[in-house]
Amino acid sequence: MTRKRDITKTYPKRAFIGKIRRLADGLEAGEQFVIQIAGERIRVPKGAKLSVEHERTTDSEEIEFQITWKPAGA
Repeated sequence: MTRKRDITKTYPKRAFIGKIRRLADGLEAGEQFVIQIAGERIRVPKGAKLSVEHERTTDSEEIEFQITWKPAGA
């Protein structure tokens, strides 16, 4: 059984750019993407769904680049 996990991890700009660049390279090559977030390695399959979300409130705005997929065996 997979443990539930819901975290937000803030990275320095250089590390964030590196993660996004590796993701873009993997997507372009049609490959699986592996990323480490807060000490856990996550394997994102090549068929994952990609979306961009924008949220606005009276005091802030947020853009989220989202990658979603079903766990293996689900």
